[in-house]
Amino acid sequence: MDQNLSYVDSVLDRFQGRKGALITILQQVQAEKGFLEEQALERVAKRVGISTARIYGVVTFYAQFRLTPIGKNLVRVCHGTACHVQNADGITEAVSQELHIENGETTPDRLFTLESVACLGCCSLAPVIMVGEKVYGKLSTDRVRKVIKEYKKKEKAQ
Repeated sequence: MDQNLSYVDSVLDRFQGRKGALITILQQVQAEKGFLEEQALERVAKRVGISTARIYGVVTFYAQFRLTPIGKNLVRVCHGTACHVQNADGITEAVSQELHIENGETTPDRLFTLESVACLGCCSLAPVIMVGEKVYGKLSTDRVRKVIKEYKKKEKAQ
């Protein structure tokens, strides 16, 4: 293993001997790179003393964990009840068309990832998206296209 996994060891050292800390360990390991690398999962399994298969079972069960890198700009489209009745499907489709990716995918340049989520907790602003930590509400398909175009323009300028 020639990959530097010191960040994984640092997390594991903090939780040494603590039972029931697996999810917290995985969250903190993921926070370092934005996703869980295969080698990191193997290191966690070895140090915690459970099989890699069991670790993968946990990681694939919880939607919060990622096995692949996400884009610089995570675009989350709310599909909660309020957003659903206000055309969340149309909003997702508009973002998908602007970015040329499907839900759950990342653009080839790794600048954007599109993700449908159950609820963003902004029901009074439905329909809603979040780009990173910024919320955009009361969207139409035209307005969401403009938001995405602005992000694309900003990324090109950098």
